[in-house]
Amino acid sequence: SAVGRGPEVPFCSEAYTVSAVARGKELRLTLSSLDAAAGPPAQDIVFRFGMSGSFRLCPAAELPRHAHLRFLTRESPRRALCFVDPRRFGSWRLGDAWQPERGPCVVSEYQAFRENVLKNLDDRAFDKPICEVLLNQKYFNGIGNYLRAEILYRLKIPPFEKARTVLEALKEQEQERKKDPSLTLSKKVKLKQENPDLLELCHSVPKEVIMAELFDPEHSDNYANFKNWLQCYLVPGMSSLRDRSGRTIWFQVGLGTFSHAGQRPRKMPRKSPQLKAEPEAPSPKATPRALKQRRRAAVKPPKSEEEEADGPKKGRARGRRKATAASALPEVPPSVRRSRRLSAGRAKGETGSS
Repeated sequence: SAVGRGPEVPFCSEAYTVSAVARGKELRLTLSSLDAAAGPPAQDIVFRFGMSGSFRLCPAAELPRHAHLRFLTRESPRRALCFVDPRRFGSWRLGDAWQPERGPCVVSEYQAFRENVLKNLDDRAFDKPICEVLLNQKYFNGIGNYLRAEILYRLKIPPFEKARTVLEALKEQEQERKKDPSLTLSKKVKLKQENPDLLELCHSVPKEVIMAELFDPEHSDNYANFKNWLQCYLVPGMSSLRDRSGRTIWFQVGLGTFSHAGQRPRKMPRKSPQLKAEPEAPSPKATPRALKQRRRAAVKPPKSEEEEADGPKKGRARGRRKATAASALPEVPPSVRRSRRLSAGRAKGETGSS
């Protein structure tokens, strides 16, 4: 398409086939002309899907939005196999080479995947929490965000447990099984089926989704089945935290240490969220005078009703009452007022001396 960010595909043929091979989170398409002698040489294209990339087969006259690359059929009416990516996090590149930093596929190359992890436990990558290491495509090529949550939940492994601690225990257990003479091949197979370890679940859990064709957002029935299949990821009652790479990990609280940085887990509500109540009116800003009055009120005990009735009143009302009472009394000469004050002073002195 005109807005596609990927490179142009230099392949043009009247009749060709499209074949695909998957490896972890990558998919390789091979375009092969039916007339090998006269047609162009085969062309390989390796895709990464990002968060929203997918392939869709639809009528050529009704192309979906964000169909960034299209392969047309010869039938009538024609159809188009489209690489659709609304968020444009996906990409494609020419050639048959897989990304060199990606390890063996957890689904199609299980034994090589397992050996690649266990023989490299000295790598500093395994110093990180197990939930973060599961997204490292150098060792866990094919494991994504929802898969890591489901795998750790099934094994009840704390998500922020050190990866090396988890995997070294698994390695020791594997060595003990090999040395045990009482375990026949059939018993070992049965034991693995009944008690799969972390690496075995990295192989079997994605296969559950693939074999049942659960993950298809375009078909509501399939997507509903996928949501029912989930036991932890986005499930009500589970909790979540952001790891150091910014991805959200879902888990069950109570599985040991749940945070690497003192974070508190956010719990998914068990019920559907209720409508929010009307926001309360903001309280008026407190002035310094109001703050002083509040502090005094907190220190002094409240007066009884009688004290409130008999006690002196403060403020403007008191001033008004004084002025009213003074205007009602006859004016007293200044000399009389001085004599009254002197008399009051003598009375106090006599009381003090007694």
